[in-house]
Amino acid sequence: MVVYGIPNCDTVKKARAWLVAAGYAPQFVDFKKQAPTVAQLKAWADQVGWERLLNRAGTTWRKLDEATQGLAHDAAGAIGLMATHSSLIKRPVVDWGGGRLTVGFQPAVYETMAKGG
Repeated sequence: MVVYGIPNCDTVKKARAWLVAAGYAPQFVDFKKQAPTVAQLKAWADQVGWERLLNRAGTTWRKLDEATQGLAHDAAGAIGLMATHSSLIKRPVVDWGGGRLTVGFQPAVYETMAKGG
């Protein structure tokens, strides 16, 4: 299991704490130190949808000018933005193994994933 995110993000902290309490010992990849590749972002977007992966609620998005935000009108544009600004990736991204991926933290979803869902 691999958790991708930013260590000081509250949502990432909650997700990591949940996983540890559930008995997992996930590897952690810090987006700031090891940003995902374009190929990795494409694979994630293919699995969960680029709209779900793109964080339009955060500070980084709000700081972008309107023209730059407009680049995210399709998968290619959104992936390009996320590759350039890793803070635009919704966090955490959890690779549960076996081709299972979640974005964000919802305890009910994690419960289902923990049971093999």
